[in-house]
Amino acid sequence: MPADRYREAGVDLDAGARATAKIAELAASTRTSLSWGKVGGFGGMVRVPPDVRDPILVMSTDSVGTKVLVAAGANRHDTIGEDLVNHCVNDILVHAARPIAFLDYVAVASVDPDTVAAIVEGVARGCRAHNMALAGGEVAEMPDLYQPGHYDLAGTILGVVSEGDALHGDRVRPGDVLVGYASTGLHTNGYSLARRIIFDQLGLEMTSEIPELGTSTADALLTVHRSYHASVSSVLPCVHGLAHITGGGLPGNLSRSLPDGCGASIDTSSWQVPPLFTFLQEGGNVERNEMFDVFNMGIGLVAIVPSDAVDEVQTAARGADVSTWVIGEVVQGQGVQLH
Repeated sequence: MPADRYREAGVDLDAGARATAKIAELAASTRTSLSWGKVGGFGGMVRVPPDVRDPILVMSTDSVGTKVLVAAGANRHDTIGEDLVNHCVNDILVHAARPIAFLDYVAVASVDPDTVAAIVEGVARGCRAHNMALAGGEVAEMPDLYQPGHYDLAGTILGVVSEGDALHGDRVRPGDVLVGYASTGLHTNGYSLARRIIFDQLGLEMTSEIPELGTSTADALLTVHRSYHASVSSVLPCVHGLAHITGGGLPGNLSRSLPDGCGASIDTSSWQVPPLFTFLQEGGNVERNEMFDVFNMGIGLVAIVPSDAVDEVQTAARGADVSTWVIGEVVQGQGVQLH
């Protein structure tokens, strides 16, 4: 039978069908008032929210990088999808966009329905937390491309913002204050270096307890990437700019939200760098500048606000249980300077 030959080639259509059935249930759990069409179609459909004046659609695509190798190594797959959603939510939040739909892409060596369902369970949980529809996706089985037990995970988010409310960084002025929001760990960046330090240089295992952190290796590395939507959305009208601190760290990402003629001065002593980053720096003998170029160093988002809005912005963050610090200011010039 043709299906048997395909299975011999490494692709199991029956396992794929079982995984698809589980995914359909999870996708159905995320449907919102904007959802349109049936689950399982060739394309996902959502309405543009009727309450948004002069709507602009904001889109972003990203992945969780080599954090998937940690999830696979620990055999814990139910949070990596939430990492992906929160990362993408933050990326469009930078432009003041409200998330309305999400698409996921899971590529595997071979389909294990339970593993795929656990991955998408995390995606669906992240979508429900943001009242966002999981409008569609894809599970691709490619045994000749991926090693057994390995997979990749990526997603595309669709958001919407009123044209007059969108943030581009053009409102930023010298004298604006930089408010840093606490991260929950590595988030989804720097894992290639972190894994090299922890597993290759220090010889630790997933189950190893790290006294300096008071937790296991797996727990430290799989902490979920924080979403800042709840801590920022209510104060967006008084924000001049936002920067999601991902690959490239504070210097590489904050500069993307600064207009020509504006730089940033950051006082790195204004917050306590979490122990995980100190552990990695010392264990890997990594120079300070490289740490700030690779990792978020405890700051997952930066809001650029006028001085008279700082209290309001920090109060909103506290209401969402997110710690913040005034970490610097916008200055005339170019680039991001760390002091």
